[in-house]
Amino acid sequence: MGDDASATRAFVLHPEIKSDQFRRDAVSALEEGVALAHALPELEVVGAQVVGLPKVHPGMLFGSGKIAEIKGWLEEADAGLVLIDGPVSPVQQRNLEKEWKVKLLDRTGLILEIFSERARTREGVLQVEMAALSYQRTRLVRAWTHLERQRGGLGFVGGPGETQIEADRRAIDAQLNRLRKQLEKVVKTRELHRKARAKVPFPIVALVGYTNAGKSTLFNRLTGAEVFAEDMLFATLDPTMRKVELPSDTGKGDDVILSDTVGFISDLPTQLVAAFRATLEEVLEADVILHVRDISHPQTDIQKKAVLDTLRVLDVNPDVPMIEVLNKIDLLDDDDAAYMEAIHLREENTFAISAVTGAGIETLLTHVSEDLKGKTRTATLSLDWAQGAAHSWLQREGVIEDEAQGDTGWTLDVRWTAHQQAKFEKSFPDAL
Repeated sequence: MGDDASATRAFVLHPEIKSDQFRRDAVSALEEGVALAHALPELEVVGAQVVGLPKVHPGMLFGSGKIAEIKGWLEEADAGLVLIDGPVSPVQQRNLEKEWKVKLLDRTGLILEIFSERARTREGVLQVEMAALSYQRTRLVRAWTHLERQRGGLGFVGGPGETQIEADRRAIDAQLNRLRKQLEKVVKTRELHRKARAKVPFPIVALVGYTNAGKSTLFNRLTGAEVFAEDMLFATLDPTMRKVELPSDTGKGDDVILSDTVGFISDLPTQLVAAFRATLEEVLEADVILHVRDISHPQTDIQKKAVLDTLRVLDVNPDVPMIEVLNKIDLLDDDDAAYMEAIHLREENTFAISAVTGAGIETLLTHVSEDLKGKTRTATLSLDWAQGAAHSWLQREGVIEDEAQGDTGWTLDVRWTAHQQAKFEKSFPDAL
């Protein structure tokens, strides 16, 4: 990338705010900021620094002395873009761009750029556009040149500049409404696809994890698919689903649907959590969740917390079984790898694997298979003829093992998961 004359020269700054007791480790946070920058094509990272701050300065983020020092770094590196790994208010952005004579993106803006670059499905593209417009709407206080020229009066009442801002806001709101209507159509279409999938009653196993934890590499190994998998943050955005046969002592194992999802990240912008809730709904419907962790990463515990926090925000059912998959043991030394491989002897739902070499995967899949079998239960239901909708639902789910018809209705032997039983009880409370 450095040889590309058209590449934008970017400088990454991580503000370490000393008064924030929940701040991330500054060195790892800066590395992640640089990795985010590398995830965008045609960006050349020409410098990166942690900037210590006693507190945030409302108008400029940094103090005047630090602003002058950073300006020297930017001029020396000939940088045209500053990436600040943290939140920057519209006013701070405007002031810093004027002071440094460069373009500036904060963490939210950078992640939106990456998501825009990566989205492939129609729904993904629409979700990104809506999140980007919502973000831009808050940035309209920026001093665009046409606003500077047009702003009039004493500032006590809105001059033409403010009128222009309102016009821009109205245009964004109109575009957001158009996108919402398009998205509703796409979601309805996907609902039909999901209903069609429900007729093939395979359990869903969802892969979740911090971005770059190796989910897509594991997905590709298990399915033989060619999902884009690079050592890069947010390599995968749109959910991908494939059928996989689990191992079995009898030779023919059970089929499951394996779902790969977008990687999570610390401080994920709130509008993106909301925007991608629908994209992550396969996790909400999952029978088992595999939480894939990069066990070789120095901040692996902080990454785990970020994933679990995001799952809570998404209202994932805490009763859905979660298996912890400690990935990338091939990057550990032999003693550490051996320790991790033995971890499931102490922690039943934790397995160490390497998605690259295949180590530990067979043991993991056997456990998933046993977990799914252990989570099904049998029941006998009696439905009268008026409960045809409930009978049709059970047929679509493929849970009926035996049925008999009597004078008043059906007697059914069903085998279902707790998830399916809960959905049935909610949809047809009178049928039990």
